[in-house]
Amino acid sequence: MSTDSTGPIRTAVAGFGLSGSIFHAPLLAADPAFSVAVIATSDAGRQSVAATRYPGARIVDTPADILGLAGELDLLVLGTPPATHYPLARAALEAGLDVVVDKPFTVRSAEGRELIQLAARLGRVLTVFQNRRWDGDYLTVRGLLDSAALGTVTRFESRFERWSPLVSKAWKAAATADEGGGVLFDLGTHLLDQAVQLFGPAEVTHAELAARRPAEKTDDDVFLALQHESGVTSHLWMNMLCAQQGPRFRVLGSGGGFTKHGVDPQEPFIVAGGSPLDPDYGVEDRDWAGLFGRDGHVDRLPTKRGAYPEFYRILAAKINDGGAASVLPLPVDPAGPVEVLRLIEQARALAD
Repeated sequence: MSTDSTGPIRTAVAGFGLSGSIFHAPLLAADPAFSVAVIATSDAGRQSVAATRYPGARIVDTPADILGLAGELDLLVLGTPPATHYPLARAALEAGLDVVVDKPFTVRSAEGRELIQLAARLGRVLTVFQNRRWDGDYLTVRGLLDSAALGTVTRFESRFERWSPLVSKAWKAAATADEGGGVLFDLGTHLLDQAVQLFGPAEVTHAELAARRPAEKTDDDVFLALQHESGVTSHLWMNMLCAQQGPRFRVLGSGGGFTKHGVDPQEPFIVAGGSPLDPDYGVEDRDWAGLFGRDGHVDRLPTKRGAYPEFYRILAAKINDGGAASVLPLPVDPAGPVEVLRLIEQARALAD
């Protein structure tokens, strides 16, 4: 489909769980460049919520129903389980739609490369929702690196640790690694993406993968060590059964360090009923400010405001400027998430 430049980008959201209901639909509805035209979910309760929140949207049962409406749409956003990303994205591209795929991009790196080639051949826009490139704490670290305030960085530590003793979703409880199950495909996708974005190409030098919870089929406790071509060593932790959580970030350099606890507030803000349009959206409480400097000489460094809406702002500019033919950047070049998948494959091979 070619977007009607006189009107909003007609968008369908496939899936209305956490991804669709907390991230995609609210961000799209808050941006006048988009209209939430269709939402697909087979759950009756979620259908009712979707219809109430987005009265202008057509509610359908399945992603296949969305594809049947492709002639009335411009963009499909996939917030469905990982194993469905490749076939649904492929079908959507072939139906003439631009596509946003939630992380993980696909389950196998080869599938991601194939989708990139297909999108290029068809002249479609294809991107991946690596939204945590717009976390406030990540943007704070990015700012420190850009200003060289830490000197030469030698070590980067990053964590997503949670206390979640029960596997919360049926598909997650059933999914194997081949189907995109486990914390490495979930939170690990963000950690790897952030590390590579900050410090460049890397190889996994050590990997520990374990399943601690009785219902976990794949992994819920993972540690990875990466060596970047830039010389930085990254240590990444992801754990769903963590009773005492470590710092979200610790970055050490020749000129100082930065340590940050807590998690970005954008997701809980929306869960609590807030909107991306609210003035307090993305603003972290100053009590969670990180520590910058060296022991005995540290200062509180306020966290930059989180900015998930930037993803869709950049995407709208790209689509409205001519889509795939435009020289404007994608919010996320899918080649980056493919590199993340390669690192996941490398980690699994090392851990076997």
